[in-house]
Amino acid sequence: MKNKKSMPLYSRVALYGVLTALALIAGYVELLLPINFGIPGIKLGLANIVVVCTLYLLDARAAVMISFVRILLSGLLFGNVFGILYSAAGGLCSLLIMIFAKHVLRFFGVAGVSVLGGIFHNLGQILVAVFVVENIKLVYYLPVLTAAGTLTGLLIGLLGGEIIKRVPGAKSGASHEQNGKSFRS
Repeated sequence: MKNKKSMPLYSRVALYGVLTALALIAGYVELLLPINFGIPGIKLGLANIVVVCTLYLLDARAAVMISFVRILLSGLLFGNVFGILYSAAGGLCSLLIMIFAKHVLRFFGVAGVSVLGGIFHNLGQILVAVFVVENIKLVYYLPVLTAAGTLTGLLIGLLGGEIIKRVPGAKSGASHEQNGKSFRS
């Protein structure tokens, strides 16, 4: 991909808009899919494919911006204030651990970073639920959500990794990072 710093502002705004729209569409498609995991609150998290790819192909700042604009717009269009609150908490926890894992714990590949993101997304949502509902017993649900976050995070990470490999200008490789430089060539 082109170096983000060499992109004019209008190009970055357009790119971020397209990525946000893709994330919104993926989230909406997920709402339409009749997939029932038998456990309330578990989703695939298709919109997170866009966030993971943005984290690897652009940078953390772009991933944060796209994620939070998508959460806000999705909540306003398809949800409610509590949905925004839960999604924002999950998104923040997820993004923080993914950024940390990618840049500090460099031994994780795309799938590993995404798995951590899936687990921490659910952790953030449970923490908010404990405060909103005022019931600490909700933490008993955490093992189920951890397993679900692992599975969905792995799926999203594998799909995201395949997309990243196919983006023109992106370097291929298991870690998607060489000599401390990301693929913004």
